[in-house]
Amino acid sequence: MKERLREAEEESSSQASPGSSMQPSASLLNLLLLALLAGLEPSKTQISPKEGWQVYSSAQDPDGRCICTVVAPEQNLCSRDAKSRQLRQLLEKVQNMSQSIEVLNLRTQRDFQYVVKMEAQMKGLKAKFRQIEDDRKTLMTKHFQELKEKMDELLPLIPVLEQYKTDAKLITQFKEEIRNLSSVLTGIQEEIGAYDYEELHQRVLSLETRLRDCMKKLTCGKLMKITGPITVKTSGTRFGAWMTDPLASEKNNRVWYMDSYTNNKIVREYKSIADFVSGAESRTYNLPFKWAGTNHVVYNGSLYFNKYQSNIIIKYSFDTGRVLAQRSLEYAGFHNVYPYTWGGFSDIDLMADEIGLWAVYATNQNAGNIVISQLNQDTLEVMKSWSTGYPKRSAGESFMICGTLYVTNSHLTGAKVYYSYSTKTSTYEYTDIPFHNQYFHISMLDYNARDRALYAWNNGHQVLFNVTLFHIIKTEDDT
Repeated sequence: MKERLREAEEESSSQASPGSSMQPSASLLNLLLLALLAGLEPSKTQISPKEGWQVYSSAQDPDGRCICTVVAPEQNLCSRDAKSRQLRQLLEKVQNMSQSIEVLNLRTQRDFQYVVKMEAQMKGLKAKFRQIEDDRKTLMTKHFQELKEKMDELLPLIPVLEQYKTDAKLITQFKEEIRNLSSVLTGIQEEIGAYDYEELHQRVLSLETRLRDCMKKLTCGKLMKITGPITVKTSGTRFGAWMTDPLASEKNNRVWYMDSYTNNKIVREYKSIADFVSGAESRTYNLPFKWAGTNHVVYNGSLYFNKYQSNIIIKYSFDTGRVLAQRSLEYAGFHNVYPYTWGGFSDIDLMADEIGLWAVYATNQNAGNIVISQLNQDTLEVMKSWSTGYPKRSAGESFMICGTLYVTNSHLTGAKVYYSYSTKTSTYEYTDIPFHNQYFHISMLDYNARDRALYAWNNGHQVLFNVTLFHIIKTEDDT
C-alpha cells in the first residue's frame, strides 16, 4: 500500500501545472489522501493472559491521582476494542472522503461551465478565421485586433483546464481508495462479529465498575515496596508534622500543619493540598495545651496528640474547638524516656490505619521495648495491647498498615523498614524494605489509609511516599 501511495503522490505532482492557480488545493487533497492511506495501517494490541486475580495498589502519582495495578484473567472481548476503535476511525475517514469528493464535484461543475464558455469562444474564433480567409486584405487589421482580444480572454482558462484534468484524476483515485476502505471495513466487521463498538464500550465500562468495587474491598494488604518521595513543600523547622484525615470524604482534602516538636500550640489548617503549597491558610487553632513530639494524628475530624511533659493523650475537635477527651496512657514512658532514635519527645506515637486508632510507645514493664495499643477513638480507652521485643530507642519511626506495625531502623540516610509486627497473628518478622531518605533526617512518618501513602517530615520538607501493598483476593469459588 505504501508503494501505491508513493506512486499516487508522484503521478499527481508530475501532472499538475506549476503555473496553475489551483495547485495549492490539489496539494492539500493529495495530503488528505496520504493521511487517509496512512491511517489504514493495522494497530497491534497484545493482552497477556493470566490465570487468576492479583492486585498491586499504589497510593498516588505526582498529580494526585490514585494508582492501582490489576493483573486480571484474559478478557477475550476486550481485545477487540482496538479494532472497534479502528473501525470507528475508518468510518470517520470515509465520511471525510465523501465530503472531499462532494467539494471536488462542485468545483468540477464550475470548471465545466468555463469549458462550455471556452467552447463558444472557440466557435467564435473559428468564424473569425473564416472571415479573415474570405477578405484577407480589407479586414485584416480589424479582425486581427478582435482575434487578439479573444485570445486574451482565453488565457485564464488554461490553468482551469489543467486543474480540471488534475481533479478528474483525484476523483478516480478517491473512488479506488473508497473501494479499498470498504474491503477493510468488511474484514473488521467480520472479526468483531456480533458485537459493535458501543456494546464493547459498555462491557469495558462494566469491567471498570467491577474493578472499582473490588478496590473498595481491598482495604488491607502486606507492605511490599515504598517509592518516592514526592516533595510537596519546603517549610518550617527540621521537625514537625503534617497530615490529612483518612476518614474524610473525597471532597474534603483539608491539610493540618504543626511545626516543631515542643513549645507550640498553633495548628494551621488549609482547605487543600494546593492551598497548603501556596500558603493560603483557611484557619488556625490555638490548642489548650502544648504538644510533645511530632507523632500526632487527625482521625474522623479530631486531632489526637500527646500533652507536653506527660503521657496524657488529648482528643481535640476541630469543629467545636474543644477537648472532647483526655486519658493517661498507663506506664507509657514520656519526655525522652523512650523516644525514637532522633529524640524530640517522640515517646508516644499516635497513628491510624484501616482498622482504627493506635498508640505506639514503650514501658518499663516491657523493658523499653515497643508496646502497641488499640484505642477507642471516643474515650481513648485502651482496648487491647501487644508487647513486642523491639527496643523503642532503636526505632527510627513506625507506622501501622492493616493492623501491622512497620518499624524503621533509623531516621537518617540508609533507613529501611526493618521489622514488622502483626496484631492479627501476634507474630513478628524482620523485613528489608528500603526507601529514599532524600533530605537525610526524618522526624515524622505516618500512613494515611485513604491516600494509601506515607506522610513524612523530612528535614524541613513535607514529602509523600507511595506504598505498594500485596493483596490476595478470595473469590466465592475458593474453599
